[in-house]
Amino acid sequence: MAMMEAQGGPSPGQTCVLILIFTVLLQSLCAAVTYVYFTNELKQMQDKYSKSGIACFLKEDDSSWDPNDEESMKNPCWQVKWQLRQLVRKMILRTSEETISTVQEKQQNTSPLVRERGPQRVAAHITGTRGRSNTLSSPNSKNEKALGRKINSWESSRSGHSFLSNLHLRNGELVIQEKGFYYIYSQTYFRFQEEIKENIKKDKQMVQYIYKYTSYPDPILLMKSARNSCWSKDAEYGLYSIYQGGIFELKENDRIFVSVTNEHLIDMDHEASFFGAFLVG
Repeated sequence: MAMMEAQGGPSPGQTCVLILIFTVLLQSLCAAVTYVYFTNELKQMQDKYSKSGIACFLKEDDSSWDPNDEESMKNPCWQVKWQLRQLVRKMILRTSEETISTVQEKQQNTSPLVRERGPQRVAAHITGTRGRSNTLSSPNSKNEKALGRKINSWESSRSGHSFLSNLHLRNGELVIQEKGFYYIYSQTYFRFQEEIKENIKKDKQMVQYIYKYTSYPDPILLMKSARNSCWSKDAEYGLYSIYQGGIFELKENDRIFVSVTNEHLIDMDHEASFFGAFLVG
């Protein structure tokens, strides 16, 4: 009887083995299907990403597209880049228009006097004055190391031919405000009655000096010019003028002045004796 049951069906051990084998096969099949599924999904995601707008800017292979080619125009990357290019162009045009309008408003708000005036000039022309009392420095002044006597009094108002532009006049000295190369000039006019002794005229030496003061304590001689009186015997007055000019480099706060010899002979007429400077570069 027992032999019959053993031959008629599998034993419990065999059944367990079969169930175990079936389970392993089923798990392997599920794993294979899952792998295939996720591999396919991953590939689809990669394809979708490669066609997205961000991928157009991140991928290294940036081949050029032909705008006349229909396939290129259908390409998503080309469309994204074309739209971005149009946006950038609009932003540039808008910024340019705003900048131009702002500049125009500033120009309109600027007064016509400032626009017409342009760069400010650096120049001075000062003339003699008839007041002789304080015209020349005293012999014991601080200019004792300079030859001659410094002319202290110059006319700087605009009532005559004189003017000051970005230069100051202080104690007969032009004070430099901007460094550079200046043309400096001066003319002094001497007028006196000739002295005749024993039918012989006494010669007079007239010298004009132009000095500058710097950080160095002593004045520095820039130019000098001299004349000797030589006049006709029949002339009642001796009339002489000395003019000199030159280009010199001056620094900020330098001071220039004129001194003369025989200062009692000088005629400070505003059209005959003058002093000036202007910036040339």
